[in-house]
Amino acid sequence: MNSFNVLNEETVLTCQLAVIGGGTGGTAAAWAALRQGLRVVLTEAGDRLGGQFTAQAVPPDEHPWIEERGGTPSYRQFRQYIREYYRRWYPLTEESEKGWERLNPGKGCVSALCHEPWVSSAVIEAIFRPYISSGQLTVLLNTEPKAVERQESRIVSVELEQTCANGRHSVLIRAPYFIDATETGDLLPLAKVDYSIGSESRRETGEPHAPEIADPQNQQAISWCFVIDYQPGRESVIDKPANYDFWRSYVPEVLPSWGGPLLSWQATHPITLKPVVRSFNPLNPSPERGPMDLWTFRRISAAANFKYSQGTSDIVLVNWPQIDYLLGNIVDVTPEEKCKHLQGARELSLSLLYWMQTEAPRDDGGCGWPGLGLRPDVTGTIDGLAAAPYVRESRRIKGLTTIFEQQVSLEARCELTGLPACEVQAYQFADSVGIGAYRLDLHPTTHGDNYIDVSALPFQLPLGALIPRDVDNLLAGAKDISVTHITNGCYRLHPVEWNAGEAAALCVAYCMRYGFEPKQVHARKETLQELQSWLKDEHFELEWGICGSPL
Repeated sequence: MNSFNVLNEETVLTCQLAVIGGGTGGTAAAWAALRQGLRVVLTEAGDRLGGQFTAQAVPPDEHPWIEERGGTPSYRQFRQYIREYYRRWYPLTEESEKGWERLNPGKGCVSALCHEPWVSSAVIEAIFRPYISSGQLTVLLNTEPKAVERQESRIVSVELEQTCANGRHSVLIRAPYFIDATETGDLLPLAKVDYSIGSESRRETGEPHAPEIADPQNQQAISWCFVIDYQPGRESVIDKPANYDFWRSYVPEVLPSWGGPLLSWQATHPITLKPVVRSFNPLNPSPERGPMDLWTFRRISAAANFKYSQGTSDIVLVNWPQIDYLLGNIVDVTPEEKCKHLQGARELSLSLLYWMQTEAPRDDGGCGWPGLGLRPDVTGTIDGLAAAPYVRESRRIKGLTTIFEQQVSLEARCELTGLPACEVQAYQFADSVGIGAYRLDLHPTTHGDNYIDVSALPFQLPLGALIPRDVDNLLAGAKDISVTHITNGCYRLHPVEWNAGEAAALCVAYCMRYGFEPKQVHARKETLQELQSWLKDEHFELEWGICGSPL
């Protein structure tokens, strides 16, 4: 999937909804709006749609109930399409064929559906093709927002630039509604929308894990993922990265202490913050260790699932602590700084690979696994690294509702309510437009925080977190919703980002059908309840009830 629409000259497009950003949330938003009959323009800065699923190559991080609940119907349909793709086109073993409706292609422990990123790309393209053919949908890849025209509290148009083989072209999109589903909230500064980035202070939020002093540049690490397999006897060692010696001796400067070099099998346990040794052995993995076994942790293709020839390797997605890049940020920095840190993240990832190929200690007392090789055919890139970095933290709107740690943390809820862990629930939002579940899982930050990973309760997604306070026709549809640095840790994963994009689009469809604006829907009890009733008719889950234990 290299491109959908390529423009040859300065173009003005009009539509009913413009979704800027074609990642996980943007894909969900566009699909939802199309099902409601809206004319949609969907843009994406990169060369493919799907975000975490595709360009970033990250298999879905999901809660344990996702097969039955805790995701929107379209999210579960998308997951089913992926399994159907494997059933239709892959040589499943007899056992896998019998259980294809619960097939986990990679048998990875992070999800019940660890799979190859290009399968997600194929499914997304198949979903959108009929809408493109009918003219209802225009998709622009390699297209970045450059400017926003705003009149008082409304966005009038967004100017973008598309890069393609025959040069760069200006695109102007006019629409009554826009959704920012970019990976880092790129419309917010262009439209002068009030937003947060980095860590808020405890004085601002009252959150137990917030720092005393706010720090906008204290952001979670980005990671540049890559895909590998292993063939004994194969020589796949890459050229030594230019900065390998730096990364080989680099010790993260975080508190509590990391405990040793980043390029090591030892790392901080995210929950206990104690040093732990992770296992790595492509020939004899230890899946019973869960996330502590790196070969099976994010394995995206388990050869045992398929009728492959003897000796065919598993395929593994590397998104491990060793590639968390801590030397700087890519959000709200100069273009030069952004470029420097993107390149630094790539160099770190290649350095980890080179270390694994040449120096990493093995169980048998030897060093290095030279048969580890990159899989550019799986990532759809020249070098085998993902097409885009995995970005955990975006700019975040200051919305009508902000979600705080006290509303989702198990410990904080028990303290606030006086209830035991077996009875307490997350805060119940009257404006819920979905549900999700994940631990408050923050990776180490660029300004020295180690992991923050604490138990959270199954939670709700409030409509007010999608609606900015200071603009009327823009909604957040990705990781730019109104969470804090802390609660981003449980709202940033695939199912919740999808829910945010889909709910934002359905709110737009409701507004266009009945002549309201999002703030009016939120402010009026009767319209809010009508929207929620409509969502329930679409089989959205708005509350957990008694189901769901702390994670």
